Amino acid sequence: MRAGELSVLGLEVKAGEFRLDGVDLSASGGEYLVILGPTGAGKTILLEAIAGIRRVRQGEIILSGEDVTHLPPERRGIGFVYQDYALFPHLSAFGNIAFGLRLRRVKRPEIDRRVRAMARLIGIEDLLPRAIAGLSGGEKQRVALARALVVSPRALLLDEPLSALDPQHREELQRVLARIHREFSPTTVHVTHDFEEAVSLGDRIAVMEGGRIVQAGSVHEIFRRPNSPFVARFVGARNVFAGKVIAGEGGEARFIIDGAAISVVTDLRGPAHAAVRPEDILISRAPLQSSARNSFRGRIIEIVDRGMISYVRVNVPPEFICAVTRQSIAQMDLNAGMEVYIS
Repeated sequence: MRAGELSVLGLEVKAGEFRLDGVDLSASGGEYLVILGPTGAGKTILLEAIAGIRRVRQGEIILSGEDVTHLPPERRGIGFVYQDYALFPHLSAFGNIAFGLRLRRVKRPEIDRRVRAMARLIGIEDLLPRAIAGLSGGEKQRVALARALVVSPRALLLDEPLSALDPQHREELQRVLARIHREFSPTTVHVTHDFEEAVSLGDRIAVMEGGRIVQAGSVHEIFRRPNSPFVARFVGARNVFAGKVIAGEGGEARFIIDGAAISVVTDLRGPAHAAVRPEDILISRAPLQSSARNSFRGRIIEIVDRGMISYVRVNVPPEFICAVTRQSIAQMDLNAGMEVYIS
């Protein structure tokens, strides 16, 4: 696999009324970059521009040191896996995987060898003679992935590859993607709206909103240091507050929100936003005996069951959302209207 460094510089693309506005993006050779954002953010349009399917109005796309901005798709050395598979219904699974090799005039014995080797790696050897119409969604996506990889692309683009699959097939394909990256290290750009998917697979994450990259960094940085309320909420920090930072006693800073004063570690002063992840909040029916500086008494407003985890809304004020396991809910016998302590 020929992993190539990818750079997108000041990219502008118009698609109807929507536009990508000066997008800058980079992925080092062999990196797994996840572009995360809501529906309509422009993620697929960005992938199509990188692949050469969308016309670029301004900016550059550099792959392995080569300017490919205006090259046709077939000369870019890019593999593309669509959300809806985009397989040829008149060809078998083997025929679909072999298609790119035949276009490149690879000899028949070599085509057979490479297709079977890739099918073996992805676990679809038994599917090779079958018609596309008879395959499940997960099987079709694996065939599409094999077709993209068998030509040894310099970069691999994945457009929501897991979103159309049921939970079981989603987990299976996620493991396949992780294994392929471990073994071949292709430079990969993976688009998704699912933060858990991004965390599981990505080396780095770029968050997209309204046709722009609004934050890019390591998984830890995006997870723990979101740079805006939008990013914080999108990556699951359900407690996002607008308030004011003031100097406290002993050099500590205090974040003031709805009359509550929260100790924070920051050099900022004045208006600011703060975000607290729901899984970082402890809840108890009695005052918590801990070293935590921020401890508050409140009342449960609502408990929302999400399977293994429940979200408990506690009004202090302000309102906090806490993530609590089903077992802990039962052990503490938590109910709406109950007085509790959080820290």
